[in-house]
Amino acid sequence: MNENELKSLWQSANEKLAHSLIINIKNTEDITRLKVNTFLSSMKPVKVFTLIVGVVWVIVIGGMLGSIFVFAGNKNINLFFFCSATIQVLLTVISLAVYVYQLDIIHKIDFSEPILAIQEKLSKLRISTLNVTKILFLQLPLWTIFYWNEKMFINGSLFLWILQGIITFAFVYLSVWLFFNIKYENRNKKWFQLIFRGKEWQPIIQSIELLSQIEKYQEQENKNTLV
Repeated sequence: MNENELKSLWQSANEKLAHSLIINIKNTEDITRLKVNTFLSSMKPVKVFTLIVGVVWVIVIGGMLGSIFVFAGNKNINLFFFCSATIQVLLTVISLAVYVYQLDIIHKIDFSEPILAIQEKLSKLRISTLNVTKILFLQLPLWTIFYWNEKMFINGSLFLWILQGIITFAFVYLSVWLFFNIKYENRNKKWFQLIFRGKEWQPIIQSIELLSQIEKYQEQENKNTLV
């Protein structure tokens, strides 16, 4: 076997190997897209259920607040309860709007489109999930003041108000701290993982990680092609 035949054989082997690698990457990419589709589809039932429950809750509490305002009269309204419940309803409405936005994103994802386009939509899901969680945690202090009333100010003891103050301050501090610290950079911390788990978060992270691996494979293949 002469030198030209050896070069031809070597070139043929390299071409077959490159073709095989391309096929493997393509198969891996197709499987990854299917997995991402499955992950994101698993989020829909939870979000739809949460959306339905939230809408019912807003209608019931909103209707109750409307009845109190109309029939109780301004003097008979417990302002702490009324204001706390109203703020909670408003925050819940904002959260429901975010859920509708997320369902719309999931529905519009075309898994045949480029990886970068899918990653962009996943990024929107990730950011909106973090933001809606921040909003929901802002409700925490409201649960410590909604039961305040005029009698508590008149008959409440010093010990009662010290205890109430500590509890309310703790909830305010916790809600503010979470609002500023719930961010993607803290995803590996234990407290973050305790909050963000299950179908609301894990499918997004798993999808992002899978697509990142495919992106790395594609970059490596491009480098090999150039070489």
